[in-house]
Amino acid sequence: MSMLKVDLELVKKYNVPGPRYTSYPPATHFTNEVSPEVFVEQISANNQTDRDLSLYFHLPFCYSLCWFCGCTTVITADQKKSSEYLRYLEREMDLMKPLLNPKRKVVQLHFGGGTPTFSLPDEIRRLGDMIHSRFTLAPDVEAGVEVDPRRLTRDHLVALREVGFNRGSMGVQDDDPTVQKAVHRIQPFEMTRQVVEWMREVGFHSVNIDLIYGLPYQTPPSFTRTLEEILTLKPDRFAVFNYAHVPWLKPAQKILKPEILPSPETKLELLKLTIERLTSEGYVYIGMDHFARAGDELALAQRQKTLQRNFQGYSTRGGADIYAFGMSSISQAEGFYWQNHKELPAYYGALDAGKLPLHRGYVMSDEDKIRRTTIMRLMCDLGLDYEAMSKLLGQDFKEHFAHELDSLDDMEGDGLLVKTPRSLILTDLGRLLIRNIAMRFDAYASSRKENRFSRTI
Repeated sequence: MSMLKVDLELVKKYNVPGPRYTSYPPATHFTNEVSPEVFVEQISANNQTDRDLSLYFHLPFCYSLCWFCGCTTVITADQKKSSEYLRYLEREMDLMKPLLNPKRKVVQLHFGGGTPTFSLPDEIRRLGDMIHSRFTLAPDVEAGVEVDPRRLTRDHLVALREVGFNRGSMGVQDDDPTVQKAVHRIQPFEMTRQVVEWMREVGFHSVNIDLIYGLPYQTPPSFTRTLEEILTLKPDRFAVFNYAHVPWLKPAQKILKPEILPSPETKLELLKLTIERLTSEGYVYIGMDHFARAGDELALAQRQKTLQRNFQGYSTRGGADIYAFGMSSISQAEGFYWQNHKELPAYYGALDAGKLPLHRGYVMSDEDKIRRTTIMRLMCDLGLDYEAMSKLLGQDFKEHFAHELDSLDDMEGDGLLVKTPRSLILTDLGRLLIRNIAMRFDAYASSRKENRFSRTI
């Protein structure tokens, strides 16, 4: 990345609330006004196809709350909770199974949370057995799991490998002790290193490390030290997320007072130094928050312009419909989304009544589909080729988006992008502000309640 001058006025202009576009429209547009029966009909219609499946299981339990966390979690020290939860996951799978086309193969499996490794190793084996007995997993399934090293044993990882997991993702966030104390997550580097070694010993094919920039007391020198330490572990992928400060949605974040958080211009510097350091080590900058080694399938998909974006971030399995299980989980099929109840009692209550725990969702219009495709290609390809987009959408791209393309003149003047007669190309600065550029193609951006989202910087 070339030298980037962080202009304070430019930061002020573009530091606005905006979606991360893991879906379009964002989940804030989901509604509970559509009856569950409609979604059951949509799911049944979706299963007239034998398209591939991606399965997601939300395992919400954590022993303690990290104060930066924006996930849907249940904080408890009661280990019995996880065993009870598995019984309800089994009920949900059994209710969904009659709607599914048995010819569909699972090409992607993901455990997220919460902390999936809150479950005991034998509970992981039990959940794996439930899944294998109800779904057909492809021989080359990509199976990823999020692990927390703070209460992890080697047997957890052995159990995960036994049920088919081959990719591990570990949250580190920051190695600096001052930062860790400020966010209520004490995780010494030696602990992280031990778990990475275990992952490789038991046969995980890929190790991903999650970092967060924008946390309390972070500075460019301190975050550089974290990067240098983590680089010694040689992870296959990095996910480096922008801390989403939304205390009105996540009350625990009120503990993190604004005066101890890095300024927006410092956050941009943190992202810039991250990109420069990781790319200098041979990692490819995939998009908004992901990096992968040059030979990784994510990097290959980006070069071939087949990369996709969904609720799990960037993915190479974009042709698959996502069927998600567990409280608050979001499913995504062709043309619609549906989400389970976000609170444990409501999730359990629906299943006790013999009903799928559907809470809300969204059925896309034709225009939504056009804009979803456009925003996804922008986020994945870091630019737009007008001829390719016209073929993809089945209509003249420049004509359909004439107003949006004209609206980008100020962004071009600010150095975020370059417009040519045939394409839109993001600059280095534009890559950092890609959410802002995507918002210009979002039909709902001007009417949306801004306080539902974190700021883009």
